[in-house]
Amino acid sequence: MRLHPYNIAKKVEIVVEHYRENVQPLLQGMAKAMVVLGSRKEAVRWKLAIDGYIKSKGYGLGTLAAFSGEVSDAESSEEPLTEASAALNPGLKGRDIREAFAGADFHLLLVANKFQTGFDQPLLCGMYVDRRLAGIQAVQTLSRLNRAHPGKDTTYVLDFVNSSEEILNAFRTYYDTAELEGVTDPNIVRDLKAKLDASGHYDEFEVDRVAAIAMNPRAKQGDLVAAIAPVADRLLKRFRAAQERRQRATDQEDDRGASEAKDELDALLLLKSDMITFQSAYSFLSQIFDYANTAVEKRFLFYKHLVPLLDFGREREGVDLSKVTLTHHSLKNEGQRRLDVSGRDETKLMPMTGMGSGSVQEKEKALLAEIIARVNDLFGGDTTDGDQLSYVTTLRDKMLESEALVTQAANNTKAQFDNSPTLKAELMNAIIDAFEAHAALSKQALDSQKVREGLREVLLGPAQLYEALRARAGQEHADA
Repeated sequence: MRLHPYNIAKKVEIVVEHYRENVQPLLQGMAKAMVVLGSRKEAVRWKLAIDGYIKSKGYGLGTLAAFSGEVSDAESSEEPLTEASAALNPGLKGRDIREAFAGADFHLLLVANKFQTGFDQPLLCGMYVDRRLAGIQAVQTLSRLNRAHPGKDTTYVLDFVNSSEEILNAFRTYYDTAELEGVTDPNIVRDLKAKLDASGHYDEFEVDRVAAIAMNPRAKQGDLVAAIAPVADRLLKRFRAAQERRQRATDQEDDRGASEAKDELDALLLLKSDMITFQSAYSFLSQIFDYANTAVEKRFLFYKHLVPLLDFGREREGVDLSKVTLTHHSLKNEGQRRLDVSGRDETKLMPMTGMGSGSVQEKEKALLAEIIARVNDLFGGDTTDGDQLSYVTTLRDKMLESEALVTQAANNTKAQFDNSPTLKAELMNAIIDAFEAHAALSKQALDSQKVREGLREVLLGPAQLYEALRARAGQEHADA
């Protein structure tokens, strides 16, 4: 959705028109703005879209896109794009982006994980945010607007993602003064080192070999690969083997085997998580505390090169989105608000504690939230979430009373059941039966084939009608 051309086009229009009307007139027409995006690919898509919109309107506005590395996006360009690409930033002409943006020719700077900290541009009076911000990141990003300039007394933030309450809470934490709840114990790095060593997934020789190559200025990349690849390959094979064991055990209804395989998968996921935590803690604490231990430093180098190779744990379960298309999109104006950071709460900042004590979290059961979200897309905004959830529940209960559906669910696959004419007929009957209790929703459902098809998908998806019908069929068989 974030990369869908319609979504980007609508936001681009809002950004450009808001900038022209509210921001550009500031500082005698010299005011600039920044657009903060969630990924480099978004920055590329936005840059091309915003340039196209500006050209179609004949506006005299200049834009720049800033990001690190290169972006491969076949829908935008046949060749990988960088900041210096003429197809993306034709007006850059070899200059540094900071220098170019300071000139009068450029007005909007699109950034992705760049210039959100340490960027000083006094003419910056507007910011457009289309990525999730929280805590210190929110403060650092929005504070790009705080650079003083003669006559600068107004700044604007237009946020597509974050709520004003979230941003206000982030600023209040650091407003006036910020205090720590306690002191960070530097020994947490040593404790985490001991835990990782005890896992048995690597030995001292492997750590020493990688560290020696990483510290050798004459070493080649091939030497590093030869040293670290066997460790990564061993861990990846263990993860894949555990996945296969779990799948076999699940297919054979071997609960114990599936549980043991899952425990091994969780242990490997936690190993990677602990390595990342070790790197973060050591990077911070080593600046203020001398560990006087080369073994700790060696492990930092070892984990630094090993973690990027451990790509396990990215598999997703559940909904297949490969065939999903964006059918409609809406942006709602939540209004303009001045955020007052005074009256700061007394929440104190927590020190680092309990590192490496995490556990793999089970996926949250979110069927009700999924039902509400999907039905929200089917119906207008005139009904509450409670009404919509109640409506789906009513339809489901009424369809559970159908003996024909019980029989079909018991004797057909879910795909076959989905194509049943009886299912469509019984859904229509349920909508009519529910009309009195849910007149507004039923009217929309009766008037729209699209809504009825969407309801059928919800009933067979998160509402689990098919599973409930089969359960009822099994219960009736047992009672018989």
